[in-house]
Amino acid sequence: MNEKVVDRSMSQTVRAQLALRDMVLSGRLRAGERISELQAVEITGVSRTPVRLALVRLEDEGLLQAIPSGGFMVKAFSERDILDAIELRGTLEGLAARFAAERGVTARSIEPLKECLADIDQLVQQDPISVEAFSAYVTLNARFHALLNELSGSAPVMRQIDRVAALPFASPSGFVMAQSALPEAHQILLIAQDHHRIVVDAIENREGARAEAVMREHARLAARNLRLALRNRTHLDLLPALTLLTSAADR
Repeated sequence: MNEKVVDRSMSQTVRAQLALRDMVLSGRLRAGERISELQAVEITGVSRTPVRLALVRLEDEGLLQAIPSGGFMVKAFSERDILDAIELRGTLEGLAARFAAERGVTARSIEPLKECLADIDQLVQQDPISVEAFSAYVTLNARFHALLNELSGSAPVMRQIDRVAALPFASPSGFVMAQSALPEAHQILLIAQDHHRIVVDAIENREGARAEAVMREHARLAARNLRLALRNRTHLDLLPALTLLTSAADR
């Protein structure tokens, strides 16, 4: 097959995958709702073969579930599912931080991480923090975590972190926007930024165990944010994907 045809097919698959994922996480496709290949073709404007691959990828991510009669169904998640995913991300990010610390980093390689840290500092010093600042924080926080994971120098670890972070609510900024309307918002951001600062220091000083422990604790802030978001349901418009959450904590 011509390489250009393969590249075009892959880009269409990614396009369909992103469009369908956005529909699920924005609440436009609800838990339990069935989606067929033909429906996905109509939604995305992409042909059937790349759409089929996109649906399979979303099943791998855990957003969709194949059904015996054909097609897929949007999955529901329990609170425990989400907490487990957050814990798993923290474990993997802790491993990445430990690798970075124990394998050593150069001053040049860690400089982008320090620059990102300084940019986040400027945001969290605001009190109160505006919604626009929270939005900027989401972008910078994602960059900080990506840069940190790259310092591990481990492609397998980075791949697994990307897989886990793609799960609903499991990304480092999964609850930040919902958190923005809460009275505890500024305090939580300050704690998160302190974690960022400590892990950078631990990596520079080649303290692997300390770096790992901090990142595992850092991920647990997301679990705290989940509980706060569920307790303050008046702000669910800031996190429409919570419609995927079942009412029971266990299944």
